[in-house]
Amino acid sequence: MSKNSSESQTEIDNYNRINKKQDIPEIYHKVNEEIFKNGKPNADLDVAIQISVWLLENIKGGRGLSLSSDEVLKSMLAGDGGVCSDMAQVFNNFCVINDIKVKEWGVTTIPFNRKYGGHSVNEIFSKDYNKWVLIDVSKGITIHEEGNDIPLSVVELYQINKTEKKIIYNSFIDTVKVNMSKVDNYYLNRSSVPFLVTNYSNKTYDLFLNRLRPFTPVFLIHFLLFVLNKSYKYKFPLNNYKEMFTS
Repeated sequence: MSKNSSESQTEIDNYNRINKKQDIPEIYHKVNEEIFKNGKPNADLDVAIQISVWLLENIKGGRGLSLSSDEVLKSMLAGDGGVCSDMAQVFNNFCVINDIKVKEWGVTTIPFNRKYGGHSVNEIFSKDYNKWVLIDVSKGITIHEEGNDIPLSVVELYQINKTEKKIIYNSFIDTVKVNMSKVDNYYLNRSSVPFLVTNYSNKTYDLFLNRLRPFTPVFLIHFLLFVLNKSYKYKFPLNNYKEMFTS
């Protein structure tokens, strides 16, 4: 599921290449109307931030869910849980509906540290900035180089973090209390590395999870999709993932 990649390869990989607007469950289209009932901004990043703010204001979070995308959204809105990866999953689908190119990234450590929880974030393509922009939906932040108003992409962030330049967080929602030590560990820890989640077909995973989840363990469903060559993959553009397992 994992492979080493390059910046240029990850530049063209995005969630929208596989997932089309008509394949997104109807509940997302209905909730999207609620999100933008008072109008939609013109800028892609502003649209993405409005989606993120609405989700943060209506989802309290909790346990990981491992459900199909329609059931994940229903459960999260009902207050039954949702971690950063669940939030990233539903955010992907709202971006597709609103014609915003989006990616999902994970953060881990090399060498791999079992005590480190890891994290899931998104990246959207901003036409105004003509670049990819990191948006941490579950934390309500974008990330910048000090003195620069243009948000960083994921790759830019981890490249700059290798230098002495200062990185700052820009919170776009006041009601979210962020554990800054965790956020620093995700983004400023020199052992933290990003990987891109690719080849994720929301329609395929929904089909298998909805049909098999009630009586089949989640890990077996993921293994079945792997055997069928329909599973998602991880791409490491900045680090050799094989070093994760060295001490």
